[in-house]
Amino acid sequence: MRVLVIVASKHGSTAEIAAALGEGLSRRGIETAVEDAAKVTDLGGYDAVLLGSAVYAGRWMKSARELVELRAEELTGRPVWLFSSGPVGEPLRPTEDPVDVATISAAIPTRGHRVFPGRLDKSKLSLAEKALVMSLRVAEGDYRNWDEIAAWADEIADALGQSPAS
Repeated sequence: MRVLVIVASKHGSTAEIAAALGEGLSRRGIETAVEDAAKVTDLGGYDAVLLGSAVYAGRWMKSARELVELRAEELTGRPVWLFSSGPVGEPLRPTEDPVDVATISAAIPTRGHRVFPGRLDKSKLSLAEKALVMSLRVAEGDYRNWDEIAAWADEIADALGQSPAS
């Protein structure tokens, strides 16, 4: 069993989630690769795909959306799970699913979608992003739940028929 975890990440937080998902699948005996969405040219040789993106202003990043458009036929031929990263703050905001998830799920069959909280490091933000964060009054911090991410990797391994490691 070979799984490709594809990720679109702007500041690295979503890429770290993708790496953790890949590690979780690998611990279950699944051969896993993690690739940047902008660099994926072929899905051949992979039995399943996890596709994720950072979310900005309610949208997935362009490289992830374009990958779905370009590779819809290849994605349709295998199990696909989607994940998004973005909500931050206490309470987590935004609470809505990214608008692109419904469009992607209509274009390709998916086995599910998970939204994971993200990390806000103001030192990595552009001026426009800083202005948005200030207007929303979101506190800087790492809101990711690594146990939740690991549990989802286990759910996917179970769905792919991989027994828990002994």
